[in-house]
Amino acid sequence: MSTTLSFLIRDGLESDVEPCSKLDHLYETDYVWQMNIQQEVGSWQVTFKTERLPRTLEAKYPSDERRINLALPDNQCFLVAVSRDEPELLAYLTMRNDPVYHIALVQDLVVSRPYRRHGIGKRLLSVARTWAKEHQLTRLMVEIQTKNYPGINFCQSSGFAFCGFNDRYMPNQDIAVFFSQSIR
Repeated sequence: MSTTLSFLIRDGLESDVEPCSKLDHLYETDYVWQMNIQQEVGSWQVTFKTERLPRTLEAKYPSDERRINLALPDNQCFLVAVSRDEPELLAYLTMRNDPVYHIALVQDLVVSRPYRRHGIGKRLLSVARTWAKEHQLTRLMVEIQTKNYPGINFCQSSGFAFCGFNDRYMPNQDIAVFFSQSIR
């Protein structure tokens, strides 16, 4: 019996917004990126260190229907992965087009927990990269919470490099780290 998951990627529709928000957004991690800031006269030193947690953390990715809706216009990017075998939504990606700096900012990349590790996230990124090229963007950037260690590993394994942080970026004041790669 084959364990291959048959799915397709398509543009997201307004009718996909609510089903996207109802996907399983939970993830588990045993690690986080711990940030440390040291300030001295005339200098700052910021370090990120992978820290093992005393127990497994179950966290919920911060889903936001408003953010998904903002990705609906044609000049923004909203992609969904759906099963070929049955009408089931498996994953979604939202990406903001910043034409001033020629950056495509991936804000959401969510694969429902039962469908992870089937290549859906990598395919969504590939299609998003193509979309960004078609819109003359030169960099693909991903925002992610420091406690989303599985997401950080996914970014790094997908060829993204750490490029910065914002210590109160998320709505809940969590730290966001940013990863980017050139679009060729």
